[in-house]
Amino acid sequence: MRFISIFVLIILANQFAYTQNQLEIDDLTGGLNTITTAVPFLMITPDSRSGSMGDVGAATSPDASSISTNPAKYSFIEDDLGFSISYVPWLRALVPDINLSYISGYKKLNQNDAVAFELRYFSLGDITFTDILGNTLGQFNPNELALGGSYSRKLSDLFSLSLATRYIYSNLTGGQMAGDIQTNAGKSFAADVAGYFTNKIRFLKKDSDLSFGFNISNIGNKISYTNVGERDFIPINLKLGSSLNINFDDYNSMSYSFDINKLLVPTPPLYNSENEIIAGKDPNVSVVSGIFQSFSDAPDGFSEELREINLSFGTEYWYAKQFALRGGYFYEHDTKGGRKFFTFGAGVKYNVFALDFSYLINASRTINGTNPLANTMRFTMIFDIGALQQEGI
Repeated sequence: MRFISIFVLIILANQFAYTQNQLEIDDLTGGLNTITTAVPFLMITPDSRSGSMGDVGAATSPDASSISTNPAKYSFIEDDLGFSISYVPWLRALVPDINLSYISGYKKLNQNDAVAFELRYFSLGDITFTDILGNTLGQFNPNELALGGSYSRKLSDLFSLSLATRYIYSNLTGGQMAGDIQTNAGKSFAADVAGYFTNKIRFLKKDSDLSFGFNISNIGNKISYTNVGERDFIPINLKLGSSLNINFDDYNSMSYSFDINKLLVPTPPLYNSENEIIAGKDPNVSVVSGIFQSFSDAPDGFSEELREINLSFGTEYWYAKQFALRGGYFYEHDTKGGRKFFTFGAGVKYNVFALDFSYLINASRTINGTNPLANTMRFTMIFDIGALQQEGI
């Protein structure tokens, strides 16, 4: 608790600690210095449970969609076999036909080992290509997908590790020419390394579960959409989290979860009029160098590194393990994108089937009072095949 208090104080102090160097950078950039990567769809939370709890998931209890947040949790899942299907209408305030579809599933091999899979498909709707004269060249549906699998194993009764791999395919142009340059689909292979610790404790004289988790996701090669252009980092991300679940009695339980996220890719430096770096570091480095550099390359130093940390808070209430209510909050600093939103959701579970729903409410300050993420909904169906087999269906 002392460590958490110190960490929170550092974060709060950071909001007011503006040095002269920061003022100079603000004069040139307006204070904005967002980190951009290729294939950002990999950072969209696909399932309704995490989506209704502020996007937490590193240390929450395992479920069929855990491969998207922390695949190491599968070693502690109670059921032997299951899968989930999720659907997310995305950015509906801007475009009506962007959506994310997600399928994931798992199989317990024994008490210690589990395997899982995922398929993530992101459709960006229909676009019309034209030449410089406005003549129509054709229509295309840009799309991206990621296909992956994971293996997790308990190393003790309290701790598990997992390794996941992922193939990423991003087709945004359909092979159209950009001037004299031929475009192509971007492709990458990536890996996740995750860990999960959980222990039963007594808290407020109640049986409780205290959990911690981490997931370093999307460690993979850069992506390029041409044969001559620069290659872009994919969203390599560090997720750390904790969760406390309190069982008040046989019917009522409550969990409280907290996650932090930080992109492990270079921060854009500050350039002068001659395109020379005057603050920060050169972002054109290898993947490994970029991961380590990401902790110390912000133009405004350590205070800006802290602003690159996103915070998520979530809570979940279960009644009789059949009905759930959830809520959460997500925070991103204004200079790094400014996403701030509250999330709410509910879930019902009956034998082998469960249905979850989530809803997002904008909490960020914007010029016109709107946010493309506002009113985002997620829908998830979960099937417990293990329970199906036990009932002999």
